[in-house]
Amino acid sequence: MGDFDLIMAGVVLAVHLLFIFWVILGWLLTRRRPLWRGLHIACVIYGIFIEVSNLSCPLTWAETRLEQSGGLSPYREPFIVRILGLLVYPDIPLRVLIAGAVLVCVGILGIYFWRYTHRDASGW
Repeated sequence: MGDFDLIMAGVVLAVHLLFIFWVILGWLLTRRRPLWRGLHIACVIYGIFIEVSNLSCPLTWAETRLEQSGGLSPYREPFIVRILGLLVYPDIPLRVLIAGAVLVCVGILGIYFWRYTHRDASGW
């Protein structure tokens, strides 16, 4: 089961990375797409919530559990898990990382506010 768990940890980590990209860049894909816009705004708000709360993201929890059950050690992790891990969890002080993430999310909400206040007949 160990190898499968490590593969799944890599998959979950990749999904986590895609979710982070969606939160940061999803606003580029949502113009005049109300369903996508609503989903993206909800994800941005969730991102702010998970950063400022003391709760763990379910994807982080799943990654950790899969790594543990796969017997992953800091010195013997698969390449994909290590590389994606560096992208998702950079070596930055936690307070700076949280503040930066919240600022990015608030900026994205600001983009939506600007779009809404400058909308035309074709939508925002």
